[in-house]
Amino acid sequence: MNANGQKQIVIEPVTRVEGHGKVTILMDDDNRVAQARLHIVEFRGFERFIQGRPFWELPVLVQRLCGICPVSHHLCAAKAIDGIVGAERLTPTGEKMRRLMHYGQMFQSHALHFFHLASPDLLFGFDAPVEQRNVVGVIRAHPELARQGVMMRKYGQEIIKATAGKKVHGTGAIPGGINKNLSVAERDALLQEIEQMVEWSASALKIARDYTLDNLERVSGFGSFDSNHLSIVRDDGAMDLYHGQLRAVDAQGGTIIDQVPPGDYIDVIAEEVRSWTYMKFPFLKALGPEEGWYRVGPLARINTCDFIDSPEAEAARQEFKSLTDGKPSNVTMAYHWTRMIEALHSIEKIRELLHDRDLQGDDLVAPPGERREEYVAMIEAPRGTLTHHYRVDENDQVTMANLIVSTTCNNEAMNQTVRSIADDHLSGAPEITEALLNNIEVGIRAYDPCLSCATHALGEMPLEVKLIDPEGRTLDRRTKE
Repeated sequence: MNANGQKQIVIEPVTRVEGHGKVTILMDDDNRVAQARLHIVEFRGFERFIQGRPFWELPVLVQRLCGICPVSHHLCAAKAIDGIVGAERLTPTGEKMRRLMHYGQMFQSHALHFFHLASPDLLFGFDAPVEQRNVVGVIRAHPELARQGVMMRKYGQEIIKATAGKKVHGTGAIPGGINKNLSVAERDALLQEIEQMVEWSASALKIARDYTLDNLERVSGFGSFDSNHLSIVRDDGAMDLYHGQLRAVDAQGGTIIDQVPPGDYIDVIAEEVRSWTYMKFPFLKALGPEEGWYRVGPLARINTCDFIDSPEAEAARQEFKSLTDGKPSNVTMAYHWTRMIEALHSIEKIRELLHDRDLQGDDLVAPPGERREEYVAMIEAPRGTLTHHYRVDENDQVTMANLIVSTTCNNEAMNQTVRSIADDHLSGAPEITEALLNNIEVGIRAYDPCLSCATHALGEMPLEVKLIDPEGRTLDRRTKE
């Protein structure tokens, strides 16, 4: 019971996600859900403690936000610093090395989530015993599939090591370009496994596709709802995970914004703060906080782009879109299908780039141009659109930073999913079982949230310490503002 006498259900921690979060559910007197919330209990703080640092340190500093998707922050910060030094137009070697790094990141991250975090629910069912519903259970029941997942992630990590210098928290991207090229030996080693990776990606896509189609009636209503969708797209409307302009569509496919430059994001996007979580709630200004929230990530990217410029992934996109007659899909569990379309796209682009001789070029850094004091960069991280906004002073020190990360953009959508699944599965249930609660975690996991990246507070963050006796009575309380 909480302080108001309502029955309170707490899921803490939410499992098989990156970072730490919890869900609280309040039940009314009729045993129906009165409130359901996803709380993010981590604090980020990077926007504050990078202030005063030299701007050229940012690509290395901010990637420490996360050990799962550091490349996304590394590259987005590097793109912002390119703008600060006036070197946005990279050399062919610099541009293609960065793109190769980024596709390696997308590939390894999508493989990690699908095989290690999500597949136990898809393979064994949402209500499978908890001792089976984990990656060890996958290894026991599907050893070859588990091996594929490990080897796919390993391959993506090798791409990152070859382009960034090491697998986690590399240093490859520097202001105006890159600090190494891809040697012939590195290229040949990666090419040895490329066709196997394409084949495994296609088979993983089939698993996600078949699961969705075989369970379409169930998943269509599982934590699903109409929503807006946002991503960056190329000038011609193609999916571009590294560079583009903002596009947002509504639940029926109507255009809300299109081809908005990253530097103008503040004109179209605002962030709302709520007291019960460290994660903000972004929304489209034109629609306001009630109607303007949106989804990002693989589902949103497939919904917003006009086409994918790699053949096998484009064929998969067309099949996916045919289910809704070309309109956006608002099925939350379809994130898995679209995530594997992107994994296939990433490995197709890796294969294309590995055959590009520009990767062995020696012209790594573009010359600086007009110095700027402010710049905004965007990139499509595995979990969705990522924004890095910086200001620097005449001494080259950072004076302001604002990071809107992918999981933050999905905050309202994840809360909507939690409430929808809680209403459908917990309201009126004679007994609240672990299997029922796992349904809520399944809905959250569909977004592949990275909670470590996504959290920060507005203004002061007070410290509160309570001393509580065995009966739950507060004996003493101390706060530090």
